[in-house]
Amino acid sequence: MWDKRLFVVLGCAVVFGLVAAALVSRYLSNVKAQNKNIVAAKVNILSGSQITAEQLTVIQLPPDATPAGTFDSPEKLVGRVAITAISVKEPVTQIKLAPQGSEAGLAAMIAEGARAMTVKVDDVVGVAGFVTPGAFVDIVAVVNPSDNGSTEGPTSKIVLQYIKVLASDRNIEKRESGEAVVTVKAVTLQVTPEQAEKLALAATEGKLQLVMRNSVDKDDVHTLGINKRGLMTGEAAVIAAEPGLPMTKVADPSPAPRRRTHSPSPPRVAEIKPYGYGSGSEKPKPASSRNSIEIIEGSKRRTVEFP
Repeated sequence: MWDKRLFVVLGCAVVFGLVAAALVSRYLSNVKAQNKNIVAAKVNILSGSQITAEQLTVIQLPPDATPAGTFDSPEKLVGRVAITAISVKEPVTQIKLAPQGSEAGLAAMIAEGARAMTVKVDDVVGVAGFVTPGAFVDIVAVVNPSDNGSTEGPTSKIVLQYIKVLASDRNIEKRESGEAVVTVKAVTLQVTPEQAEKLALAATEGKLQLVMRNSVDKDDVHTLGINKRGLMTGEAAVIAAEPGLPMTKVADPSPAPRRRTHSPSPPRVAEIKPYGYGSGSEKPKPASSRNSIEIIEGSKRRTVEFP
């Protein structure tokens, strides 16, 4: 015979289980109802490409985790052009798209009022293949002013700062050792019309060097440039900082040149000679308690004592 208490316990367990399941289901339904449908990338979308329906999917995010400028329907994004690369599962926002009606390609990536200018570079000038679309660089021009009658020689100067890279001609070359190396032959930069004029003159008069910079660091640094004479003067050491921290400049660790000082000579003490002795090399004779007299006979000298 089954104990009635066992049936009571089992019945309570079943009831509590059903109540818990109902509460969980209701909670999940409320959370799902509060989430928003967000259009995200189903595959990687390249910058400058036109978005298709096959590249999009719909995900759900809580309202407080939804970025601004999102879309709730893939149909609103079909045919738009991406101006930045969009990764898988990344929400597609308005700021990542070109204006409505823009054509695919580089022209859609150029900001309003800006221009795109391509500069010819080599592997070293292109920062060894690390210059990619979306990166920011400074441009250093090395100009030889000898044609103007100057005798200072080549001068290096930062002519443009915080320039966005729109595209790069990146090639993968294979060396004799079998190692694959990424090289850059040309980069396309986004500049203003005034910067385009300056960049064209710098490329014509000298050589260009690209300097990679942090995309968060937007401050302009005012420099005086450097020539051969200033290059040989040297400067204090600079300690590299962690990302996000400023560089620190320390004092020159080389010891300062010592100044030659002349120490004063010790004062001379007058030499006191006993009476009757001319040369300092002669030792004084001890004093005698008896009466004596000194007799000089030519070059000889003798003392005669009296009792």
